[in-house]
Amino acid sequence: MDVGALVFDVFGTVVDWRAGVAREAARLLGPGVDAAAFADAWRARYQPSMDRVRAGERPFVPLDVLHRESLPAALAEVGIDGVGMDGVGMDGVADDVAAELVLAWHRLDPWPDAVPGLTRLRSRHVLAPLSNGGVRLSVDLARRGGLPWDLVLGAEVVGRYKPDPEVYDSAPRLLALPPSRVLMVAAHVEDLAEARARGLRTAYVHRPLEFGGDPAPPETDPGADLSVSSLEELAAALGC
Repeated sequence: MDVGALVFDVFGTVVDWRAGVAREAARLLGPGVDAAAFADAWRARYQPSMDRVRAGERPFVPLDVLHRESLPAALAEVGIDGVGMDGVGMDGVADDVAAELVLAWHRLDPWPDAVPGLTRLRSRHVLAPLSNGGVRLSVDLARRGGLPWDLVLGAEVVGRYKPDPEVYDSAPRLLALPPSRVLMVAAHVEDLAEARARGLRTAYVHRPLEFGGDPAPPETDPGADLSVSSLEELAAALGC
């Protein structure tokens, strides 16, 4: 394909959010909490937390703010609600612990194929995240995991959350490329469908362990230009 730049969904596609959040939850909340269940409970509130912003019912705020607001309900789901507890906030945890939990999303590790694949892809293409994560979050993930981005794009840059069209439109506009020369890479078929609707090319990456293997995502996206099992396979398909 004649593409000049690749833009990436990040959570689940490039980094393993579930293992990272669970690791930090186990460290901060202790062995009495089901850390994987907590990660799932928090992630289940990810899309709903953005709905009021998308609907125009509240101004845009970075994802860290939304994660902080949805934290009490996620904690309550695993039995931490603060009722009758001394020395804790309404979350059921101390304020400094709550702040550290929010930063768990800044400390996620890449999938094993991510850095090798991105490094090969960058030899011929401009690379950028196109994530709902904030700019600082994207920078922290890159510095932690060695993600070789050329720049940071995404929700906070335009003040909108995917799947709002403005997010997808911002990539070719800011990269000075026609949409047909920008390839959106994601492990989520809905994300790719929205990108295609804005004229971007698309590549699906199969991440069967994103949700711990259950439920398993589809192995391919019939609508995508490419369906691969790793970013290294994507690099090979693009001749890198």
